[in-house]
Amino acid sequence: MSVIETIMAHPAPFLVWLLPIIGALMIPILGKINDKLRDYGAVAFAGSAVVAAASMGLDLFAGHTAGAIELFTWMTLPSGSPLTFGVLVDPLSVIIMNVVALISFLIVVYSTSYMHGDKCLTRYWFLFLYFIGSMLLLVIADNLVMTLIGWEGVGVCSYGLIGYYYRDAKDRWLGGPPPTEMYPPSHAGMKAFVVTGIGDVFLIAGIFIVYYFAGTFNYAELIETAPVWLDAMGQVPGLVALTAILLLGGPIGKSAQFPFHEWLPEAMAGPTSVSALIHAATMVKAGVYLVARLSPIFYIGTWALGIQGAQVYFIAIALVGAFTCFLAASQALVAIELKKILAYSTVSQIGYMMLGLGLSGFTQDAYIPGLTAGIYHLASHALFKAALFLSAGSVIHAVHTIYTKNMGGLGKYMPTTYKLMVVATLSLSGIPIFSGFWSKDSVFLAALVAGTPLAYVLLVVGVISAAMTLTYSIRYISNTFRGDESDFIKDMNHHGHAPHEAPATMWMPIAILVGLFTIMGLLATAGLASEGLNPEIFIEHQMHITVEHLLPHEIAEHLHVPHIESSTKLVGAGLSAVALALGGYLGYMFFWAKKIDSWEWVQASPKRMNIHSFLWNRWYMNKIYYLIFVDGLILMSNVIHNVFESNILVWLNDGVAGITQSVCNTLYASIEEGVIFGGLNTDVPSAVIGLYNRAKKTQTGLLNMNLLYMTAMLLLVILAMLYAGGLL
Repeated sequence: MSVIETIMAHPAPFLVWLLPIIGALMIPILGKINDKLRDYGAVAFAGSAVVAAASMGLDLFAGHTAGAIELFTWMTLPSGSPLTFGVLVDPLSVIIMNVVALISFLIVVYSTSYMHGDKCLTRYWFLFLYFIGSMLLLVIADNLVMTLIGWEGVGVCSYGLIGYYYRDAKDRWLGGPPPTEMYPPSHAGMKAFVVTGIGDVFLIAGIFIVYYFAGTFNYAELIETAPVWLDAMGQVPGLVALTAILLLGGPIGKSAQFPFHEWLPEAMAGPTSVSALIHAATMVKAGVYLVARLSPIFYIGTWALGIQGAQVYFIAIALVGAFTCFLAASQALVAIELKKILAYSTVSQIGYMMLGLGLSGFTQDAYIPGLTAGIYHLASHALFKAALFLSAGSVIHAVHTIYTKNMGGLGKYMPTTYKLMVVATLSLSGIPIFSGFWSKDSVFLAALVAGTPLAYVLLVVGVISAAMTLTYSIRYISNTFRGDESDFIKDMNHHGHAPHEAPATMWMPIAILVGLFTIMGLLATAGLASEGLNPEIFIEHQMHITVEHLLPHEIAEHLHVPHIESSTKLVGAGLSAVALALGGYLGYMFFWAKKIDSWEWVQASPKRMNIHSFLWNRWYMNKIYYLIFVDGLILMSNVIHNVFESNILVWLNDGVAGITQSVCNTLYASIEEGVIFGGLNTDVPSAVIGLYNRAKKTQTGLLNMNLLYMTAMLLLVILAMLYAGGLL
């Protein structure tokens, strides 16, 4: 079929990402016509992606998806198969596309009020829509090159959106309060771009290695031919493990996992709607998606080919995910910026997703449960975290401060936002019956199914992190909405600027998100009686179909979904209960009932003060990174300038210049003045003139002299001819 016929036969997979990008390009034109037309246009283009994604979502329930659709051959590469421009429509891409499209659309609707009156809305809408289109492109792409195009599009747009307030007005800085260091928005945007870019370099290096052995960038071809090219790669000691680490570099960077996690807290410099987009629906989920997409390759390497290095892919991401989960949760315990607490929470929850995906490779039986856990928690987290960030945006929009210590007692001013944020927090904390409980429990079950000693250790880390999650959740809800009003709020009231509830265009999207994850949780609860209603079972079935269709037939036939015993499920639920009991007790005592003053309790012990300082300073990782990669590079440049450039290079330059000048003066005096000017320019003309004057005297003009010359010349000619003829 022709390109047009292919698009007409399957319009949704192409329109889902193309329409938001077209919308981004149209925004400047619409803005020139009318501001309202521009804003409504942004909503319409974002909504069109929802319609296209939903039409593909219906195919999941019908039991089929379009699969790989090639539009045209893009380019022919050396030593490999042609690179095609196409899409891969399977359950994995369809589920994530629907999550991305729906949540992004709700955030766009929210933004129409939140960003109302902003003078740079044309730039905002352009970057926002292009961001959505790029994210959808990287999800539905059928090859690594197209994924990279969307991947880098997301990175560039995130730079522009995080640094949206690039003029760096002081009220836009975040961090602090002083003396804690604060950062301007432009710095935060550059930090995100640089840190994620480092991860991208690793990813590209891994892709080049894969292409060298596989000869293709196409996902389906990579997985289908993996038994051949992975076996060849395995002949080089350590190369499979190295490639696995390199391929994980990009996802770890984009998803803000250790050691590339430090960019995300500063990403709060952008508008809260941007924070919701990046943290809930798009950028940080891109890494989770790519890990899941590439996992069948390393499943084949581990369990079909027995390549030991292939399992490094799963072990590494599980270790990174579990550690990041604990690391970020501990930092959220002491943070006082509302959005930054939620940012740490995002880093921690992404850690759970990575942990689930990593556990999928610990044993053969754990593959589908682990893959399911990662994607299930991705969908669940996207809904409740978007609701949390949008709620936080409503609070900050109302009180004009980012610090929870300047809030307090806002529940009576913003009752709707308070209720919605509490429900979203219950899901984040893993409270039954909400979706967060079930999706987090699926990660615990994946660890139990894996059943290895390392899986159990990582499970303990996950349980401890879950306890901390409930504790910091109670803390920020209490400090924001409950208790006495802060002096800051009292001062607002005194000046006639009392906090107020957000308009309907802001709280309605939050209510929809809350309704969606609540329904998801209720269905999971009902699934205890009827498995057909359980979203986890639905996602598990779809992941099984995804992998089964991609794997070679001889490997896919051994793939199965293990039966999880009721006793194992009870253990998982029991661990969740332990985490909730511990975290709930601490949260209740310190923050809800405030039977113990948390700050006095910390100050009462030097050890606790040291721990608090350690957590407040983000485990000193941010300082160490700045010390090495920022201050260290600046120091190195100064040392190079002061020691090498000033003392050696400048001296060397002066010496070379002096020698060159001396040589030039000598050459000038001896050659130019002596030879060229004195010899060639003066002596040669003089000699020629002298010769001319002497020759001129022989020309007397007398006939007898001319006859004499002619006779002499004739005799010379005759003598020459006789000599040449050998007669002389």
